[in-house]
Amino acid sequence: MSAPEARAHGEPLFAAQIRSQPEDFEVVEQLGFEPDGDGEHDLLFVEKVSTNTEWLARQLARFAGVSARDVGYSGLKDRHAVSRQWFSVYTRGARPDWSGLDLEGVRLIRATRHRRKLRRGSHRGNYFRVRLVPLSSVPSTAVLTARIDAIAARGVPNYFGPQRFGRNGENLDLAAALFTGAKLRRDKRGFAISAARARVFNAVLSYRVVAGTWERILPGELANLDGSGSVFEVPAVDDEIERRVRAFDIHPTGPLWGTPGSSGTSAEVAAIEVAVAAEFRALTEGLCAAGVSAAVRPLRMRPSGLELRRDETSVELKFWLPKGAFATALLAEIADVEDAPRQSR
Repeated sequence: MSAPEARAHGEPLFAAQIRSQPEDFEVVEQLGFEPDGDGEHDLLFVEKVSTNTEWLARQLARFAGVSARDVGYSGLKDRHAVSRQWFSVYTRGARPDWSGLDLEGVRLIRATRHRRKLRRGSHRGNYFRVRLVPLSSVPSTAVLTARIDAIAARGVPNYFGPQRFGRNGENLDLAAALFTGAKLRRDKRGFAISAARARVFNAVLSYRVVAGTWERILPGELANLDGSGSVFEVPAVDDEIERRVRAFDIHPTGPLWGTPGSSGTSAEVAAIEVAVAAEFRALTEGLCAAGVSAAVRPLRMRPSGLELRRDETSVELKFWLPKGAFATALLAEIADVEDAPRQSR
């Protein structure tokens, strides 16, 4: 990993640890739709503590007597946390009695039926409650509130969080191995490709933050329609485009690298992406060679419901983020955060 990505709101206000204990980092998944109430899938709302999402999915499959492929979920939730998320289980014949599920660190909150398997990214967003334990002096509440207000008004750069790269960047090591001919298991290959794309995206975004264009749409780039995967080209920027950007109706985007390469269509956007790609040639060429299709991701995201509470020992934040956004990207605009030392499954 290289130097930290550029911050948009100034230097961090203090240093802090997160995840000192699981209860310090709570995540609640919001589906954005109501379960059907019938169908071939059991839809389970589950609380997990210090538990890996993929591990839990395998345990649910084992309990139901089905293949791991029959279990779906919308996203990977933080392991070192208290997370509440939905799983779908395709059950054949008699339904299992989920009240008998007995796993350490796991609590079933709700079970209902649904017609479709949950797919990645099918949720709307996540609610967070994060407790930061200061490692340095915390500024006044007025200073903290000013930073919070600025973030609520402008949003933050939509960086991929460090968890995308694995512990000590191990997923980027997997990418280097994959792109030099190593054969990887399907899941490891997925981690490698995701990490490679995230590294290039973060570099482009960091460049745009330094240039002051992370919250502006440049002529010729692809604009993202807020809350959707829809994008459209903006050949020229006019007053209406700028109005929609200010209203957070549309967002500038950066590349998720793949075939055919840079997502930019104008000289300025393409030049930025190609220049950054040159710094990560092994990753960008490897992604194209692997046949990964190019896509884009919004350069910014805005939290909602952002609340601050502090006491003598901690600073607590509550907020909601859209799917795909990382809480660590928001926290980095407030404090220099690090994970507390831990041992886990």
